Amino acid sequence: MLFNSIEFLIFLPIAFICYWQIRDWRLQNMLVVVISYFFYAWWDWRFLFLMAFVTLSSYVAGILMSAFHSRRKGILLIEILLCLGILGLFKYYNFFVENVVALLDAFGFQAHASTLNIILPVGISFYTFQALGYVLDVYNGKVCASRDVVAYAAFISFFPQLVAGPIERIDNVYPQFTRQRKFDFSYAKDGCKMILGGFFKKLVIADTAAGVVDTIFNGYGNYNAASLALGAVLFSFQIYGDFSGYSDIAIGTSRLFGISLRKNFDMPYLSRNVAEFWRRWHISLNRWFVDYVYIPLGGSRRNRSITIRNIFAIFLLSGLWHGANWTFIIWGAYHAALLVAYKRLKVSSVFLTFVLCTIGWVIFRADSITVAGEYITRMLDFTNYAFPDIPKINLLNACECLLGISLLMLLEWKNKDRDYAFYLDLKNRAMRWGTYAVIAIWAVIYYKVGQAFIYFQF
Repeated sequence: MLFNSIEFLIFLPIAFICYWQIRDWRLQNMLVVVISYFFYAWWDWRFLFLMAFVTLSSYVAGILMSAFHSRRKGILLIEILLCLGILGLFKYYNFFVENVVALLDAFGFQAHASTLNIILPVGISFYTFQALGYVLDVYNGKVCASRDVVAYAAFISFFPQLVAGPIERIDNVYPQFTRQRKFDFSYAKDGCKMILGGFFKKLVIADTAAGVVDTIFNGYGNYNAASLALGAVLFSFQIYGDFSGYSDIAIGTSRLFGISLRKNFDMPYLSRNVAEFWRRWHISLNRWFVDYVYIPLGGSRRNRSITIRNIFAIFLLSGLWHGANWTFIIWGAYHAALLVAYKRLKVSSVFLTFVLCTIGWVIFRADSITVAGEYITRMLDFTNYAFPDIPKINLLNACECLLGISLLMLLEWKNKDRDYAFYLDLKNRAMRWGTYAVIAIWAVIYYKVGQAFIYFQF
């Protein structure tokens, strides 16, 4: 079920009312599991069994590691293989087979292999990593194994962040499912503001930019360098508005149910260097890779070559996590190289960081490495700069999108000390809430609803 759909606008208030009619937190947890599985089944009910299996296997693994301490390493290994095996089958099997066949053909071997017609389950990368984080924390003694299967199932399947994060940690969310929760009007009100801000990012910025971006990227050979630069910049804000918009809606919706999720974006395009950018962009995934891959490999505590190896390891894995395509892997390697260069040169510039990240987003967005190379080469041809020559209607949409981006950046800067950017500092209460209402109605009516979020494919 999409957040930006009529079905969700009906589902959410019904779930909210039913949830707060229940006084016992254990029954609330049961309801959370039911509505979360219903929310996921709206897309494809068949993959409920996959999520249930990951949930139960990781829950049992936690208990077994606590009960059989001397064998916990083997239990952990089995659970990791199960989770990564499921992820690999559904997400990477065809990519691996096709590349092995291509490699063998390059060396003169005739190879034939069949690929599978597999639908990628929505959110599989998110809830699988959440379960893996839990078993790793139990293994390392950071948390005790859960003994409440319903509370644990609620933690894994909690519908606001189920399909596109944030990737939560057991020590933050799970304890909230093991105690009484009371409705807090002020907390819920802040949640509604975050939801509204998320819809603004998604509908006004991301979806408006999408049409222009698709036009330019699909016909990049027909446009001048300025048009390609405009397309790259708009995609930078499209993916930011789309993904951070989803995160804001998820965090805000969680607050309606008395659950606190951690911030997933923190004004990344105001970063002064690439290291700071990755502390502000998709925070939950980056912390996951740092805690469970980078630090166990030795982090930056050893010599320079080991540190560089570890940096490339987490960024290549991060690229692969995003999808089974060489563009994502090269995108990860590109950011690893930028981070290594920054650690050496210590150059600090918001503008330069944005430009470098925007070039990276071209690689991320392109259909192939060849397309990415051609696009970037044409975009950086400074002899071919002139007024953008995209169709007039697309140019108007681009201007409209840039206006929305300017408003968003202004609000983010003004409210940088708040949990959410979409806060209007108007003294008159009626005017303040009236403005919120007008923006909400304008966003829903004027802009398309039902356009899928980019990160659903990951």
